[in-house]
Amino acid sequence: MKFSTLMTAVLLTAGLLAATSGASAQTLKKVADSNKITVSYRESSVPFSYLIGSTKAVGFSVELTEAIIDDVRKKVKKPNLEVAYMPVTSQNRIPLLVNGTYDLECGSTTNNTARGKDVAFAISHFFTGTRLLVKKSSGIKNYADLAKKTVASTTGTTNAQVIRKYSADKNLDMQLILGKDHDDSLLLVENDRAVAFAMDDILLFGLMANSKNPASLDVVGDSLQVEPYGCMLRKDDPEFKKLVDGTISRMMKSGEFSRLYTKWFESPIPPKGVSLNLPMSQQLKDNLKALSDKPAM
Repeated sequence: MKFSTLMTAVLLTAGLLAATSGASAQTLKKVADSNKITVSYRESSVPFSYLIGSTKAVGFSVELTEAIIDDVRKKVKKPNLEVAYMPVTSQNRIPLLVNGTYDLECGSTTNNTARGKDVAFAISHFFTGTRLLVKKSSGIKNYADLAKKTVASTTGTTNAQVIRKYSADKNLDMQLILGKDHDDSLLLVENDRAVAFAMDDILLFGLMANSKNPASLDVVGDSLQVEPYGCMLRKDDPEFKKLVDGTISRMMKSGEFSRLYTKWFESPIPPKGVSLNLPMSQQLKDNLKALSDKPAM
């Protein structure tokens, strides 16, 4: 056998073995075999997933995660299933999911076509767009006011990409600095290292509500684009996606999702008991019926 032919055969065999190995590592089987599921949380994505103590995460997406875990317990027939919680950031949430470190992320992650090459998304559970958090004393009202000024965003977010492109397209010559998480980015504005923080508007409202001095801050600017949030899971795992989508669709149809929305977006939330007073958008209302997981472009 020629060396090239031999190598082709070896590579094909290796590929088949890898495919078989991947197929045997599907999430529900992995969970059943180990009696353990690992889910992630965010430390400062108010009101979706955030810490109120040193280790306890709460929020709208945390409760979605817990509902999904309940359905996983039933599916794998493991009432005493061990649940491990791990923090992730905007920067590491995708690689840690892909490499199997954890199994599910329900937080504030935008479902877009670029990310869809690496991971899968469940039915969209929120819609938002990039706006700006500023100090009221700054006088900044929209993006044109940011010309040649320093603007913050968070590492690994779509918002950092959006604001960088907007600055280039409009010749605004903004100087972009990145916080490692949303609390860091907020601090850049509070400490006057940046004049604005570009992020999803809902996260800005949440961060502002729980900030040191909410009355000194404002959310301004046009919404640059619409982005759907979705729970994130590994690609090519239709059985697990069916379960996750099934949990969310059931909650949307039963009214449980709307009650959860009211709790976290229209009622006082911890730790300060401030309400975001944010009624459900028409896009989200429509998705309670459409049950779409369509990505942003």
